[in-house]
Amino acid sequence: MLIPVILSGGAGTRLWPVSRKAHPKPFMLLADGQSLAAHTLQRALAVSAGSEVITVTARDYYFYTRDIYQQVAAEAARYPFILEPSARNTAPAIAMAALAIRARHGGAACMLVMPADHLIRKLDNFSTAVQAATQLANAGRLVTFGIVPTHAETGYGYIRLGDEILAPGYQVDEFVEKPDLATAMAYLEDGRYRWNAGIFCFRCDAYLQALHQHQPQLHAAVMALWDGLDALQSDPATEQPLELPAAAYAELESISVDYAVMEKADNVAVVDADLGWSDIGSWKAISELYEGDEMGNHLRGPVRLADVHNCFVQSESRLIAAVGVSNLVIVDTGDVVLVADRERSQEVKQIVSQLHAEDHDAATFHSTVHRPWGSYTVLEDADDCKVKRLVVKPGQVLSLQLHHRRSEHWTVIRGRAKVRIGDQESVLQANQSAWIPVATLHRLENPGSDDLHLIEVQTGDYFGEDDIERFEDVYGRV
Repeated sequence: MLIPVILSGGAGTRLWPVSRKAHPKPFMLLADGQSLAAHTLQRALAVSAGSEVITVTARDYYFYTRDIYQQVAAEAARYPFILEPSARNTAPAIAMAALAIRARHGGAACMLVMPADHLIRKLDNFSTAVQAATQLANAGRLVTFGIVPTHAETGYGYIRLGDEILAPGYQVDEFVEKPDLATAMAYLEDGRYRWNAGIFCFRCDAYLQALHQHQPQLHAAVMALWDGLDALQSDPATEQPLELPAAAYAELESISVDYAVMEKADNVAVVDADLGWSDIGSWKAISELYEGDEMGNHLRGPVRLADVHNCFVQSESRLIAAVGVSNLVIVDTGDVVLVADRERSQEVKQIVSQLHAEDHDAATFHSTVHRPWGSYTVLEDADDCKVKRLVVKPGQVLSLQLHHRRSEHWTVIRGRAKVRIGDQESVLQANQSAWIPVATLHRLENPGSDDLHLIEVQTGDYFGEDDIERFEDVYGRV
């Protein structure tokens, strides 16, 4: 049995402003209109004969990830989710998935661990590599995937192949950190070095045993956390996500599976693979997904160019015009414009660090923010008012809440709205409106079968999301 485990999280700072803390890289749409998360689920289902898929992610990403999955497979609503209250890197996340799989299928079940934000173009090669990895894992090996390098790359870790075990499997001679350019070129010429893809395959019991041997304190803490979970909640056969306790999980050591286990164990193998793999780690990598024009430009959205060479230009809505420039990345998300040297685009994370230090919303949120009930788009954000367009999905309901520093005015644009203000309930049709005074309980619901669209005008002296006091919430956010 092979159970895919998808690790979905991370800030994706190198792909800001499209990837942000509240909307990280797995949710980015690629040239084909699908997200990286959707692509990853499709790969997982293809190699697991349609069995369950476990996803380890943050609670904030659960509902949006589930919605993406259900667009790929209707039965995805039943797939188990493990929700991390904080990021503790890959070793603890994989351990929790291993325990969940062992509880349902036994320790001999194999798990295929995949990041949600990588792209693999050669799916037949991937299927063949997974079969080889599963065979090695069933023999007790801890298996990683080595990618045949296509160029000297300084942004990846490397694996040096040792003796062949079972083609295309090899012993691992050495794990190597990200090299400088000269070293990377030497690795390319050597022919024995592979990129470390961060994809793993092993039996649940083999991983837990290795964690016990090489990280005994982490193993003990993980086991104590698991044993302390409510029996029903920890049963992966239920359709409810498994929410890990915040205090206990925060105490776990934050460490990657490479450092914790793979670089220390003596039963590690690497599958040699040509997968058309990319971790999509920069805007340069994104640009290569689009077909270039005769001037070497890669374009997405409304763009007009004159005498422009080797640029990547992306706009979500507004027209971008460029004249007489070369080797640039230009990305417009509606609320932010990024302009960067094509070869230095990864340095955008320095801007993100500055924004986080200033507590600037652009580091975390887009102008459109996804919520479990739908989404909202900020149309205006001024000192004396804030205007949003809300889209509420059919049958969904916002929390029963109040605000201490603002009042709100709702106007229905499309659909029907069931509104509670204080103790009074009413139904609003298109062109009808309601006013919610400061410090008044209120709730919004879409009772119809179509999306509800409305305009929300907030007035007051503060409009932050932390001015929400929830009393009831079907999504567990109280």
